[in-house]
Amino acid sequence: MSSPSPKKQDKEEQKQKAVKAGEGKKGQGKEDGGSGGGGEHGAAVKKPTTKAERRALQEAQRKAKEERLAAQGKGTAKQTTSTSGGGAKRSQASKGGEGGAKLEGKPLEVPRPTRQRNSSSSTSVTTDDHRPNKSSKSSKKATEQQVETGRRVKQLQLFSHLQQYSKAPSSPTLPWHSVSTYTSIHPAIIKLGLHYSHGVICGSNSRCVAMLAAFKKVINDYTTPVQKELRRDLDAHIRPFINFLTHCRPLSVSMGNAIKYLKREISKIGPDQSESEAKRLLCATIDEYLELYIVKAGTEISKLCQNIIKDNDVILVYAFSSVVQRVLLDAHCSGRQFRVIVVDSRPKMEGRHMLRTLVQKGVKCSYVLINAVSYIMKEVSKVIVGAHSLLANGYVMSRIGTSQVALVARSFNVPVLVCCETYKFSDRVQTDSIVNNELGDPNDLVQINRRQGNFLTGWKDIPCLGLLNLVYDVTSPDLVSMVITELGVIPCTSVPVVLRISRDETAAV
Repeated sequence: MSSPSPKKQDKEEQKQKAVKAGEGKKGQGKEDGGSGGGGEHGAAVKKPTTKAERRALQEAQRKAKEERLAAQGKGTAKQTTSTSGGGAKRSQASKGGEGGAKLEGKPLEVPRPTRQRNSSSSTSVTTDDHRPNKSSKSSKKATEQQVETGRRVKQLQLFSHLQQYSKAPSSPTLPWHSVSTYTSIHPAIIKLGLHYSHGVICGSNSRCVAMLAAFKKVINDYTTPVQKELRRDLDAHIRPFINFLTHCRPLSVSMGNAIKYLKREISKIGPDQSESEAKRLLCATIDEYLELYIVKAGTEISKLCQNIIKDNDVILVYAFSSVVQRVLLDAHCSGRQFRVIVVDSRPKMEGRHMLRTLVQKGVKCSYVLINAVSYIMKEVSKVIVGAHSLLANGYVMSRIGTSQVALVARSFNVPVLVCCETYKFSDRVQTDSIVNNELGDPNDLVQINRRQGNFLTGWKDIPCLGLLNLVYDVTSPDLVSMVITELGVIPCTSVPVVLRISRDETAAV
């Protein structure tokens, strides 16, 4: 074995002396620092080199952090209002943190920030119970306004996404709508909205015709402000009128398409045209739209139906449709011998108007309610109904109960014909009556003329009872034999083709 060289021995002796010198300084720092404060300072001045020194430094830093958090917890415990038990626990924890910093094996009880958040939230809840916030005040005001204005506060959760029914008063001076809004809306629009809300004007065609007539009055009374352009200002001018009509009753598909057409024509007005000339062109455009898409469309549909209705036919109709009524009257005037069965249902009983008109013209009629449709269907040769809208996926949106009539007709192998103008076509897709529909007045279901009285009187006071009055339903294209339009007899699946052709024609113009 060879002995180590003198140089290596000198290096090892220097390392041992350095380690002993460091331990001596550390011990001196502890004696001068008292209860550990000087030890921390000494360790911070000299960088630790061994594992024991690093472990001691980490332990000292941890204890210092616990003491600091304990002091903060004690300060916050004095400020927050809490129960006596919780306050005692926090004070004990803070005291234990002060005196037990010297003990090495016992963990300290430090109040966590999450507990402080919980205590602050509970404090805010207790204060909110005695002092309501702005949201609760606004909701209370909204509830009071709904009670005052006669709106239906009680609603069904499944149909809460739909616009809830609210009946407008007979006079606009009542607090149903803000007075400032009434002063800025044209009187013709106010009158039209009240007629919509009270059911004076019903039906897609009638509502669309009345709306366009009111817009003609608005355009004639309109004056372009100074330094403004007619095509831009008129569009913004009629926007609150449309919102008002929607508030009175949701717009039909036919009304929405007519509004799009009118706005498109307004945007085509040139900046060089005079105001009088532009107003004259817009009124002429409205008249042209009414003549082309409603009057002439109904005439063409009636002509096509003359070849479908035969002698000795028994035709079943449901509720009321202006197009179906015109088809039957034209067929009767042309000499066709047929009989009509009018099926009706609550609560509107619109079939009575259809029955009254047909009887006055000398058409043989029978009248039944929808609950007897399965008993009368065996006598029927054709079913002709109208439509509120024809959707892009071929489904027919019509008066509630139409789907039931079509389903019974399918079970008896009776063809179902739908008369619908193309301006009622919609690119919306829908397969049920829940996603998009209109809610009628639930009080209409209460009115039952019986000797025993109305059993549903006071239904709003029954917490577990809700009344649902849907206006429309959706009929599957499998139940519809054909659709009769002014363009011809087409299947339900041809709706996207018609919509694409109409868009191309509009873009070309």
